Amino acid sequence: MVTLKEALLLPKQEQNALKAIIQNKAQQNIELNAYIDFSDDKYEGVPILIKDNINVKDWQITCASKILQGYIAPYNANVIERLRANGMSAFGRANMDEFAMGSTTESSCYGRTKNPKNSACVPGGSSGGSAAAVAGGLAIAALGSDTGGSIRQPAGYCGCVGLKPTYGRVSRYGLIAYSSSLDQIGPITQNVEDCAILFDMISGADKKDSTCANLKPSETFKKLDRERGFKIGVLRDFLKDASPTIAKAYEDTIKILEANGHEIIPKKMIDTSFHISTYYILCTAEASSNLARFDGIRFGHRIEGKNLKDVYINTRTNGFGNEVKNRILLGSFVLSSGYYDAYYLKAQKMRALIKQQYEEIFSDVDLILCPVAPNVAPKFRSSQSPLEMYLSDIYTIGANLAGLPAICLPVGESKEGLPIGMQLIGRAFEEQNILDAAFGLEYQLQ
Repeated sequence: MVTLKEALLLPKQEQNALKAIIQNKAQQNIELNAYIDFSDDKYEGVPILIKDNINVKDWQITCASKILQGYIAPYNANVIERLRANGMSAFGRANMDEFAMGSTTESSCYGRTKNPKNSACVPGGSSGGSAAAVAGGLAIAALGSDTGGSIRQPAGYCGCVGLKPTYGRVSRYGLIAYSSSLDQIGPITQNVEDCAILFDMISGADKKDSTCANLKPSETFKKLDRERGFKIGVLRDFLKDASPTIAKAYEDTIKILEANGHEIIPKKMIDTSFHISTYYILCTAEASSNLARFDGIRFGHRIEGKNLKDVYINTRTNGFGNEVKNRILLGSFVLSSGYYDAYYLKAQKMRALIKQQYEEIFSDVDLILCPVAPNVAPKFRSSQSPLEMYLSDIYTIGANLAGLPAICLPVGESKEGLPIGMQLIGRAFEEQNILDAAFGLEYQLQ
């Protein structure tokens, strides 16, 4: 598959022809199940795959849930308008975990997506369709969303590049909310250059999103510099949660960075168990509020009942999958009378402590190097408990809680041939630093 950088240099006629090429390749590899369908916004330009929780006018948008089937988007998300303005075209809906709640892309009502490197393994989630398509050569680039690692973790599992921008750097207008204080749209691409290009195109202020920073679109691509040196903090305490394969890859990456002129500085961070508990209290609380609108009255799917209460119960029982129900119930519990102070309020205080500790670390380093997941992509396991799935997010959720930018890139493979991803985390609104460091590391690994 041509890279995004290469595709942008093609004549318009050849750019438009890419849609048919992509659709044919995806249909030939239909078992991967990365695409829900091949919706086309009919605009000229390089085709970009869109996660099924980002509104494209006149497309069906379902968040991979039965409860939204049949719902047609009445407007474009801000990122779609920005794609069009920059010579891009939205093409295809990417499969995902239902309402972005998951780390395996198994909870989709359209069936699970498979990892292009090994079909017996999960592609990660919740942006598993986006990452699998890019890594499998079925998309030039894609947009995903990241609430607790949903761009970076599948990019790491599948072997591509994924960027979670600083919270507020990319408009969330038109993204169906899971957890409003954590969600962020970002690019999934074949390499770091493409990541910078797509990030520059979708970033910038938006008056329709009150949480969006009042900043001009970024210009990271034209400033990319792989020769820059940085002070990079390493968190070896985190390796207690990692498999030997990931721990070795982490140490090998540190050596490469050090040999390339970066200064390595050991640091310590609040234990990942606090990250996990804080994140899952806050995100489920926000989800219970955000998903209350899906009741069978205003959007999509409806199951009739004897009265209004029955309609609500029947629709939600039939429309929501088990994982979504679990998280709504958990969120409703931590917000309920008698438990708000014990759980939700404490989680907000812990979030402030986690953010404060990141600020302390960044007082004398430029970047933090961290694994993306404690292991390579696991095989599909019907017996996997929710807790096991949640623990796969231990390294990614910190950046979301603190609102920081983070990029994942592949640094090697396991003995089974599965990709190993590492992430670089930066200070707020300093995407240039993490992209430059990732660009240099990518070059050294080639």
